[in-house]
Order: sequence, then C-alpha cells, then structure tokens
Amino acid sequence: MLKISQKRQQELHFLLPLTLLITVVLGAGLSARSSAAQSGAGASHPADFSHSLPPLDGSRLRATVVEVNYAPAEADQPHSHPCTVIGYVAQGAIRFQVKGGPETVYRAGESFYEAPNGVHQVSANASAKEPAKLIAFFICDHETKLTVPPMDERAGHEAK
Repeated sequence: MLKISQKRQQELHFLLPLTLLITVVLGAGLSARSSAAQSGAGASHPADFSHSLPPLDGSRLRATVVEVNYAPAEADQPHSHPCTVIGYVAQGAIRFQVKGGPETVYRAGESFYEAPNGVHQVSANASAKEPAKLIAFFICDHETKLTVPPMDERAGHEAK
C-alpha cells in the first residue's frame, strides 16, 4: 500500500483544485482562441495571461467559472467581488474600471486580473449594437457570495 505523509496529502489537496482551475482556464482560452481564429477575430490579441495571486488558504480553495452575457449597451451597477477574479472576454468588448484604476476596454481574446474586494465602478458592454460575453474565473478560499455591493471603507457599511 502506498503511504503518503500528512504534509504531502495537504499539498495534494491544494494542488488538485489548482490543477483543475488551470485546466479550465487553459481549456476556455484554447477554445476561444480556436473560435476566434476560425472567425478571424481576436487574432492580434495575445492569449497568454499570467498574474500572481494573493496568499490563499489551500485547504478551502475553490474555483468557480461564471459566464456573464451583456446585451448591447448593457452595464452593471457598481459592485465588488470578495475573491480574486480572472476575466476572459469571449465575445465583443467590455468596458471595465476598478476604483483607483483607469477605464479600459478589453476585447475578445483578452484577459484581466481583479484583486479581491476591488470596486467595479464600470462593468459594461462597450458596444451599443453587439452583445458581449465575459468568462469570469473566481478563485476563493472562503465561503462568500461571488458578487456583493461595494463597501464604504470609511463608514463600514454598504455604499448607496
């Protein structure tokens, strides 16, 4: 019988969900790149993406993948995500701004990183005529709703 030390079991417990996350991210990226290549879209955008993650508790690590569809000119209200988010634009273009940062337009095939608890001031379809699709990869190490109202940092209550 194969014996694995308790420390190694903990490492494997952390690595298995992380490996699954990497597989999902790469699979989505390759699928989207293939679709973009077939349609001729997104060919000029780099598909590779890397960003360091904040310290996480590997014993409770969970990855959640959410597809977000925007109708033409649709925009979300300001909101926050308690977990790390990696976004991948699968279709169209998304206008995006986190409090303190510049407003940026991400197009099909591009990815972005959002640190935990950043406040989305702008999250919208950049087109008034075409739909847009965003694949959001949430990386959490605690139980939480994925999207919450922004917090007023000084008062410690939900902003209005």
